[in-house]
Amino acid sequence: MAEAPAEPFPFEAALAQLEALVARLEGGELSLEDSLTTFEEGIRLTRQCQQALRSAEQKVALLMENGGTVPFDPEDDAGES
Repeated sequence: MAEAPAEPFPFEAALAQLEALVARLEGGELSLEDSLTTFEEGIRLTRQCQQALRSAEQKVALLMENGGTVPFDPEDDAGES
């Protein structure tokens, strides 16, 4: 499973994949090697989700500071759909 880093998933997709990995680990039927690989992928997804949440929190804080408006920055939304 050692692949080049891919485009980040949207938050919801990353969270769903993380939940699936947890279920596989809790199932107890993976080999030690597969468990470690799955755990490593879970850590990567956890960090990605945490970063997405931090980014969302910063946007909300900025909105609250500016009375509900944020200056338009097309670079900020370039990767979001």
